[in-house]
Amino acid sequence: MPEKQENKKKVILSGMRPTGKIHIGHYTGALESWVNLQGEYKNYHLIADYHCLTTDLNTREISDNTTEMVIDWIASGINPEISPIFRQSKIKQHAELFLIFSMLITKARLEKNPSLKEQIRDMNLTSITYGHLGYPVLQASDILLYKADLV
Repeated sequence: MPEKQENKKKVILSGMRPTGKIHIGHYTGALESWVNLQGEYKNYHLIADYHCLTTDLNTREISDNTTEMVIDWIASGINPEISPIFRQSKIKQHAELFLIFSMLITKARLEKNPSLKEQIRDMNLTSITYGHLGYPVLQASDILLYKADLV
């Protein structure tokens, strides 16, 4: 018998880019909430390594940071048995859905993104990679893949 909608836990997708060591801001800004919400919601915790590649191609550093990040998350209280932790690049559907969505959105629409315009200005970029331009498409792919109610 199908589960009643009112008894179904809402889905939260949370994630971080493994760009460096976790600090107190990560704990108070995100991890503390993630730990507290484990019983109330169905949580998925994403190591956003594809997202790192949009601005940094040092894959060795990303790999090392990923390992440290998982250790820190578990030490903070994330229970991977009830709140799965996974590396984005190890789930092929992230790349597949991103590719499909990329076929549906125009470059012009992506270039209108105010956050992207700010990044280009703040980082003093003269050119931008498709990965960086398509960052919001990758985010949308992540969210829809898990049918997240909250992000």
